[in-house]
Amino acid sequence: MRGIVKQYPLVRAIDGADFTVEQGEIHSLLGENGAGKSTLMKILYGMTTPTAGEVRVFGKPVAITRPAQAIALGIGMVHQHFMLTPVMTVAENVVIGSEPVRGVFFDRKKAEAQVAAMIDEYNFHISATAKVETLSVGEQQRVEILKALYRGADLLILDEPTNGLDPAGIQEMRELIRSLPGRFGMTVVVSSHLLSEIDQMADHVGIIREGRLVFQDTLSALHARSCPRLALRTTDNAGAARLLGENRVPCTLEDGWLTLPLLSDADAASLSRFLASHRMDLLRMEERQKSLEDLFLELTGREESL
Repeated sequence: MRGIVKQYPLVRAIDGADFTVEQGEIHSLLGENGAGKSTLMKILYGMTTPTAGEVRVFGKPVAITRPAQAIALGIGMVHQHFMLTPVMTVAENVVIGSEPVRGVFFDRKKAEAQVAAMIDEYNFHISATAKVETLSVGEQQRVEILKALYRGADLLILDEPTNGLDPAGIQEMRELIRSLPGRFGMTVVVSSHLLSEIDQMADHVGIIREGRLVFQDTLSALHARSCPRLALRTTDNAGAARLLGENRVPCTLEDGWLTLPLLSDADAASLSRFLASHRMDLLRMEERQKSLEDLFLELTGREESL
């Protein structure tokens, strides 16, 4: 997705977002409520059209103006609020829109057999003949995923997939999501506002803020940004920063602290002597490490308002 804009009369929900997903990965789209996650995913699924921008699938520009076009391109979506008919069975909900027929009539037995076979294959532990209204939230989530798989989805979008689940259901959903690329060759996009959840299942992370992607890289790259650093105060921080820069020691000066890569005890002692030789006394030194939550607040701008 390139330069995606979605302008509503009073608000710009998506503001020039670029979003890339590689085949076979689990890619998380992370952001606070209202950041634009659901809008971006609805554009990809054809539930709403962008004001500007381009969508490409395998490098080819596509126009997705309704879900049927997304489905034809192998894109499926499980919405935060399920799109199921409670009084219908699991099988009926799964095949609706693509029902097997015998002559001009719906072939119920064939539908039930097809869906039961899928349930066995995916180990979903639900009955194809059960009414959806009798199922738990987690079981209904599986029915939604079955619908996408039945329609041949290669890319599955999951919008807040663990909402409403109990701890056991959350763990089962995480395991299911992690298994999809390996077992079925699927690509998965997971929309969430929970960093701890994404940390347990995603390969890549995109962080969205006010309709823009402010970070998009591997999960390991996000973790690398939280690596330990050395923070220190001297009698002349500005002078120390210049001196370290002249000697090719990467450092930053912020809020009265100098931060630089973590040093060994011996190197830290050498640094103290080096600064003292230039009439700069070391007043304080400590090791610091940003948590993923700190990084998330920094990237989404929340840190500015705290």
